[in-house]
Amino acid sequence: MSDDRRKNKPHKFGFETRAVHAGAAPDPITGARNTPIYQTTSYVFDDVDHAADLFNLQTFGFIYSRLTNPTVSVLEERLASLENGRACVCAASGHAAQFLAFFTLFEPGDEFIASKNLYGGSITQFGLSFKRLGWTCHFVDPFDPENFRLALTPKTKAIFIEVLANPGGVVLDLEAIAVVAQDAGIPLIVDNTIATPYLLKPIDWGADLVIHSTTKFLSGHGTSMGGALIESGRFDWARNGKFPSMTEPEPAYHGLTFHETFGDFGFTMKARAVALRDFGPSMSPANAFYTITAIESLSARMDRHVANAEAVAKFLEAHPSVAWVSYAGLKSSRFHNLAKKYLPKGAGSLFTFGLNGGYDAGIKLVESVNLFSHLANIGDTRSLILHPASTTHRQLTDEQREAAGAGPDVIRLSVGLESADDLIDDLECALAA
Repeated sequence: MSDDRRKNKPHKFGFETRAVHAGAAPDPITGARNTPIYQTTSYVFDDVDHAADLFNLQTFGFIYSRLTNPTVSVLEERLASLENGRACVCAASGHAAQFLAFFTLFEPGDEFIASKNLYGGSITQFGLSFKRLGWTCHFVDPFDPENFRLALTPKTKAIFIEVLANPGGVVLDLEAIAVVAQDAGIPLIVDNTIATPYLLKPIDWGADLVIHSTTKFLSGHGTSMGGALIESGRFDWARNGKFPSMTEPEPAYHGLTFHETFGDFGFTMKARAVALRDFGPSMSPANAFYTITAIESLSARMDRHVANAEAVAKFLEAHPSVAWVSYAGLKSSRFHNLAKKYLPKGAGSLFTFGLNGGYDAGIKLVESVNLFSHLANIGDTRSLILHPASTTHRQLTDEQREAAGAGPDVIRLSVGLESADDLIDDLECALAA
């Protein structure tokens, strides 16, 4: 497009272009085209006044890599762009990103509502560890959005869901749940790890905050830990007096008020300047570099993930040893219509199925595969298999496991990028065993 045309009509770049370019530019000193790994702890100030302005949050720049790092900043800008959000702060893991979000929102005695269909580690974090901090989580059946409304109390400060839920196959009615949060004047927080912004952009459907474990599909190769917190920039923190951390003076910054001072990116500024500063779960620049590089191929990888998952799910659905398959990409799924609405490019590559032989058959299967790797991760280029009841969800009660979709017969697959025929052959041989 010519320069004249760009002046008259700003061009909105497509997802794939932003996945390669957003937040990055050639290095101004060396001309390096890839974002460098800035493996440094700290940064030289121009003078005393410059240092004071940085520490007072009166100017933007780099102080110390616990707070900001040039490599991590590129990843933060890229994720905010891909999620159609306003700003992002990265952390050492998805769990760390969740902690930054809730610490910024909550005071002791506050409550929130969460879907029962979550990653088992999140259920434990919310139900046990957060309880020790004075934060109470009420878990609800998410399939009827009105259950969230019924669970509201005067102390409720947020709703948390996974739209495409781990361990897989479940799709929630995001738009309807967002209405409940909006009516209550509280933020809707969505963990978008499984879908990625390529398949779903929760902010477009009413989410206020988005969480990622970048360890999974975003980094995509099983190499790099990380987490991200992205804000939409649309939530009015001063609407109802529920969020004093955003609307009242912050003593650590000479009485600065984050909502008033930073407006539509005040939440991530508060999460960085207070929670990340004081608790320190920073993302390493090397992990940020690997994740930036992986995101460049996100769209191509997710298309292949989805195609392979659909092929494997159809094979399993027809196999006599398989009692059921929970994959929203199948027409037989109760969530198929929701998947078509929210995930038109595909229902992801994480799903579950149940074996006729129950718990013992599940253990036998994960010990019999060869191409699938038996480990506790998802979103890798390699296909992965897990028996959640004996691993990721083993710390939960039987009732919690059933509610989370991780009963004794459940097998979780994270379908990778190999040849679909080879994956099917591996499962067929293992099922015969």
